Amino acid sequence: MTRQMINRLLMTFLLAVCFVWLVIPFAMAILWSLVDPSVPWTADNLLPPVMSFARWSYMWENSALKEALFNSYRLAPSAAILSLLLAWPTSYALGRIAFPGREVVKMIALLPLVVPSFVTSIFFTSLLIQLGLSAWRFGAILFAHAILFLPFAIRILTVCFENVRQDHIDAARDLGASHWSRWKVAYLPALRPGIMASLLIVFIYSIEEFAVAFIVGSPSFVTVPTLLYSALGQDFIRPNAAVLSLILVVPNVLLMLLLEKLLKSANPSMNSGKGMA
Repeated sequence: MTRQMINRLLMTFLLAVCFVWLVIPFAMAILWSLVDPSVPWTADNLLPPVMSFARWSYMWENSALKEALFNSYRLAPSAAILSLLLAWPTSYALGRIAFPGREVVKMIALLPLVVPSFVTSIFFTSLLIQLGLSAWRFGAILFAHAILFLPFAIRILTVCFENVRQDHIDAARDLGASHWSRWKVAYLPALRPGIMASLLIVFIYSIEEFAVAFIVGSPSFVTVPTLLYSALGQDFIRPNAAVLSLILVVPNVLLMLLLEKLLKSANPSMNSGKGMA
């Protein structure tokens, strides 16, 4: 068997896995969301007998979807910005300052990612309640999301700080550039993809986070994930759940595609806007 044939088989297998893993679930969710309430979708039909946007209209008018969208899309960007600000000093220290045990500290910063997110959320929620922060539900969830997803921001920014070229910093200093000018010329071009990637990753995780938002926010503060899980747990009306899942997932898929484009643009040889000599 030639290498070309092996590559073709591997590509075919990969496409098949992607089809089963991504295309079919998305297609099923779309079909379920379009099932008309007057005619149920039974197993003897390949496609829904009648399709309409009645489920979308119903969820928009007769559920807490409007409030959930408002809460989710003001919580997630706020958590992303706060997490970025909290990660900045640590990332700079890990990326630019040489000190004994730096690699160990990098590993320690990533340890929270090893613990299952739901377990971390439960214990963090308990801490918020003991500190008396749960009374301000939005602030408590915002703080929790920023801390829970801080390792992502720290890791990404640390790599970006490491890739900043010291010779460009020295050149800017020798030419009399001010502190801000050195940051603008030497640091920001290298950090810009990492900043955007950190914001997007924390944004996506915050949008999808359920445990803290449910335990601290319930019942007065609702987000799209808490609304989705509540619908699944109480009535389990599949078409309604499909509508909520698409509202939750589709924007995140688009953001992930944007994130992929940003990460591809983070070429180390272009960190300061110039190629390597």
